[in-house]
Amino acid sequence: MFAFVLRRLAVAIPTLLLLIVLSFVLMHLAPGGPFTQERALPPQVLANLNAKYGLDQPLWRQIWNYLWGIVVHFDFGPSFVYPDRTVNELIADGFPVTLTYGGLSFVLAVVCGVALGVVAAIRQNSLWDHLAVGISIGAQVLPNFVMAPLLVLVFTLWYRLLPGGGWSFSDPSFWVMPVIALGTSYMASIARITRSSMLEVLGSNHIRTARAKGMPEHRVILRHALKPAMLPVISYLGPVFVSMITGSVVIDIYFSTGGIGKAFVDSALNRDYAVMMGVTILVGALTILFNLVVDVLYAWIDPKIRY
Repeated sequence: MFAFVLRRLAVAIPTLLLLIVLSFVLMHLAPGGPFTQERALPPQVLANLNAKYGLDQPLWRQIWNYLWGIVVHFDFGPSFVYPDRTVNELIADGFPVTLTYGGLSFVLAVVCGVALGVVAAIRQNSLWDHLAVGISIGAQVLPNFVMAPLLVLVFTLWYRLLPGGGWSFSDPSFWVMPVIALGTSYMASIARITRSSMLEVLGSNHIRTARAKGMPEHRVILRHALKPAMLPVISYLGPVFVSMITGSVVIDIYFSTGGIGKAFVDSALNRDYAVMMGVTILVGALTILFNLVVDVLYAWIDPKIRY
């Protein structure tokens, strides 16, 4: 297993470096710049700003300096739009928020989604199956940009049970609506994948053999069916976890959480190259990391994969 992980890491590191270089080149090829405004700056002022942030250097030197700052000092540089703040500070402020509500949403989606999928599979065509499928379809047709304003309308404006915006790590009431709004649609997808995979596994030969030997049904489900049925679910959970913990623009806008999702969109609109690169590297590194985790889990569940 250790050699298997090392092989995956040997692929992950150059992949991340290639992502950084390509993202850097593509952003600088896009029209406009961080100091391009509706009202053009005087040429001398623009030249001074470009010289201050190193934008007047050749592209290869800018890439080298950026990589050197990341690898040696773990420094993503200053923000072009917020000159008194660095990218590290912006990410340090926003990422804990998105990590909190994203992680809680992930737990909610996985626990409820897997439970609904398993119940629907083992009680196929029964009332429980129809109920689980109905809940999944209802959650699927209410994406977060629909669920978020509905939650605010019901729980804040009508019943005044929960705060409609803001964020506090010490007050869980601020967590409830962002977690529900972000987790429900993913829960529906997990439930559908779990149900279809579980039905396929329950019809396999080793399940029929276990039942023919008189093994209790709960042991058949937990010991022999659930583990192989989770393979397609795990492959889906890797990128889902990254997308949930790296911020949602809809959640940040509707609930004013202060996460990095909105900061990333604002940086793209303002051509804030440093913030865009910082968030892109964060998302890319987390994607590579959790794909590695998925590969390890695959190899743990099915040892044939590591060969």
